[in-house]
Amino acid sequence: MACFLLAITASGFSVADVSAVYGFESRGEEQRYQNLIAELRCPKCQNQNIADSNSPISKDMRNLVYQMMLDGASNEEIVESLVDRFGEFVKYKPDLDSRTLVLWATPVIAVLGGLLVVAGVVVRSRRAGTAAPALSNEEQARIDKMLGERNQGGNA
Repeated sequence: MACFLLAITASGFSVADVSAVYGFESRGEEQRYQNLIAELRCPKCQNQNIADSNSPISKDMRNLVYQMMLDGASNEEIVESLVDRFGEFVKYKPDLDSRTLVLWATPVIAVLGGLLVVAGVVVRSRRAGTAAPALSNEEQARIDKMLGERNQGGNA
């Protein structure tokens, strides 16, 4: 029996085992818990949510979320409590404020910049295509002479 429990503990925490580990009154509460732990990032692991992380701090965070749910805290209160404790990094979608304005604006700036570059290239190519420089009489005579020599040399 002890070996079995040790093997389960060593294998890690899976999302399917949530109802076996935590007792939920309804399927809705379990789904709320799943959503919360999926949207919070592990402070130790890079770009891994606390639902998928096996780190001790993620386990503590999952326990804290569960306990706060039992105490009647709202989703916002739970997230803000974890942000206060671990920092803004735990949120995958940080709030829009003066510190994160560049983060939120960068994709828009990049798309607008790309559109401006494409528009500039298109306008420049249209202008260049319609305004072909005319050849002078001398240049035209040289071309005719070269083409004439080439045609005569090819027939010989």
